[in-house]
Amino acid sequence: MGEDTRNIREAVIALRRAGKSRREIRAELGVSNRRLTEWLQGVPPAKEIYRHNAKDALRMRARELRIAGKTYDEIIEVVPVSKSTVSLWVRDLPKPPPRDPTEYALMMNERRWGPYRRQRDQLRAQTISDCAAEIGRLSDRELLVAGTALYWAEGGKRKPWSRSQIPIQFTNSDAGIIEIFERWLDLLGVSPEDRKYRISIHESADIDGAHKFWADLVGVGVDRFARPTIKRHNPKTVRHNTGDTYKGCLVIKIKKSAKLHDRIEGWWKGCVTSSRERRPVREEDLVR
Repeated sequence: MGEDTRNIREAVIALRRAGKSRREIRAELGVSNRRLTEWLQGVPPAKEIYRHNAKDALRMRARELRIAGKTYDEIIEVVPVSKSTVSLWVRDLPKPPPRDPTEYALMMNERRWGPYRRQRDQLRAQTISDCAAEIGRLSDRELLVAGTALYWAEGGKRKPWSRSQIPIQFTNSDAGIIEIFERWLDLLGVSPEDRKYRISIHESADIDGAHKFWADLVGVGVDRFARPTIKRHNPKTVRHNTGDTYKGCLVIKIKKSAKLHDRIEGWWKGCVTSSRERRPVREEDLVR
């Protein structure tokens, strides 16, 4: 080896030990890859040239998920790498235990249809929000019509075969409907003292909690409520209105309200008559 070659070799080793990469050494000294490989044999690179592997964190996360019992499909949903890469990273770890078929089917169903359901729910929520904004503030006339329609659909009415007078009585489980009905009674000038409250609820529910819920909604004390109507449990009936959200039905009865019932019936007939006037005119009616 000539003196020049020896000097270049020593320069290569010095640069390597100084932390230079092979590419940097080639650029500085103009040495070929073959020469570098030959001269650097047995010369370890300095720690400074080691670079952080961007996938180290992903690999660690994949292993954590595998240890937690996740499958390859579940891991690649969290870690953005291929399934084959995950396999290489975790192949030394034990396989997760077999899953319950029903649980696995539910998981796969959620994975397939969950994004569509969430998108549908977002669109539905946006539609409801937009339409609620269209209503704006109700005028007295609009509230009169809305309350009349609600009562005639859900409230107590005189039977065609009976001439007896009946009091105003309204029953519903929807808090929003109850709020509208209460504001309607305010509009009609019905005194709060003339309103009697009672809940109708299944015996398995939280009766005390339901009393507090409805009392807070209508703005009265629980002591204003009459004894509740308790519905006995029928084991043959499959009920879905259970859980913390079930508050039973609120019954509102108005004292000395027979004449008010007649007024409500009149308002309802007015609504029906007015709706007939909006009926589209048919071509055969014009010919006549």
